[in-house]
Order: sequence, then structure tokens, then C-alpha cells
Amino acid sequence: MLELFQYAFFRNALLGSLLTAITCSMVGTYIVSRRLVFISGGLTHASFGGLGLGFYLGLNPILTALLFAILSAFGVEWVSRSKQVREDSAIAGIWSLGMALGVIFIFLTPGYAPNLSAYLFGNILTVSFMDLCWMLSLAIALTVVFSFLYREIVYVAFDPEFAFTQRLPVRWIEHMMMIFIAITIVLSIRLVGIMLLMSMLTLPQMIVNLFTSDFRKLIWGSAVIGFVACIAGLALSYVLDVPSGAFIILILVIAFLIAKRISPR
Repeated sequence: MLELFQYAFFRNALLGSLLTAITCSMVGTYIVSRRLVFISGGLTHASFGGLGLGFYLGLNPILTALLFAILSAFGVEWVSRSKQVREDSAIAGIWSLGMALGVIFIFLTPGYAPNLSAYLFGNILTVSFMDLCWMLSLAIALTVVFSFLYREIVYVAFDPEFAFTQRLPVRWIEHMMMIFIAITIVLSIRLVGIMLLMSMLTLPQMIVNLFTSDFRKLIWGSAVIGFVACIAGLALSYVLDVPSGAFIILILVIAFLIAKRISPR
């Protein structure tokens, strides 16, 4: 595989793996601690509607998917806070609406049907230089936010009611993290795809959580595990000629089963 390093697409894939592991570690730790896994799944599939809209209008599908994901996040929160619809029901509706709109827009797109396999199942080798710039910007933004607001984020993640009694800006932090979740989901689609992305945001944290509950250790540990899984998945996909995204998730599942077997917890 050493000869692959001379190719720009392979170097981009490695850098994309590292940046995705970093961003997913921070956002995923908040998701798991805050018990927002189902919401992340809903936003992931809702973004498919944005992809379809982008193809239909001839725009950048990543930008339209990002807009769809952010609007879906606040839509779920607005509907669930009205007390007339349960949160899980609102998520299911957004989930289904996004997939349905994506299929309709893609079907109506003139000309040849776009290749959706890279978005649905991931193809890390298609990561471009511009994708890396966006992912690097997100990683820097998350690092800065977590550095200055670490205590507040931890309080909100584990006990928002207590954080409110401490007069912390709970609502503001929840909105900010929801936006970061949506951005991370959309920018990580290239790595493992819509169908498998939720696992990338939760499995590394679940593995580390078997050994520790420390928020900071969860972030660092899941970043390392996520990056190692990406490298292993990329190597095996090259050797066996199979999609890299599916192999990355398969490796994480196997790692979780092994960790669960040996975990003292």
C-alpha cells in the first residue's frame, strides 16, 4: 500500500479520516452523553432530501444537505416543544420526509441520474481538497468551542436541568451543538455514507465508555479508535476491493464486541 501515498486522492482520504475522527469524537460524545442518538439518525437521513434538492437545482448537494439538516434539527425541536407531538414521532416524520423528498428530487432531475452510492454508502477516496478545507474548519471551530465552553457543554450533556439551575446558557448551548451536529453529519457523509454515519458518531464512544465515563477521555479515546478504524477499513477495502465505509463500520462493530468481552465494567 505504500505506493498509494504518491496519489493525492489517497492522501486526501487519510487526512479526511483524521479530521472526521476528530470532529465525530467531540460531537459524538455529546450525542451519546445527551442521548441524542435517534436525533442524529433522523438528521442523517433527512439530509438526503437536501442532496436530492441540490442535484435537481444544479447546486452543490453538500450545501443543500447542510441546509436541510439544520432546518430539520430545529424543526424537530420546535415540534417536540409544542407538547402536541412526541420527540421520537417528530424525528420519525423528519426522517421519512427527507428520504421521500430526496427520492422525488433525484427522480425529477433531468439528464443522467446522479451516482448516489458515494453519498449513501460512502467512498472516502472521493474526498476532495475543498472537502478537507471544510472539515478542517469544522475541526478547528469545535476545538475552540470545546476549549472555552468545556464545563458548560459537559453540564448540559449530562444534566441540563442542573445546568439551568446554575444559570448556564442551556438553550444557547443546545442550539449551538445541534448546529454542529448537523454540520458534522453532512461533512462526514463522504466517509461512510448516510446509511452508516450514525454508527461513526456512536460506536467509538460506546467502545471507550465500556472503560471510562470521563467526558474528556471519551473524546480522546473515540478520536483514536475512529481514526484507527478508518485506516484499517481503508486498507482492507483496498485489498479486498469492497466499499471502505462499510468496512470501517464493520471494524468498529467487531472492536465493540471485543471491548465488551474484556471490559471490567
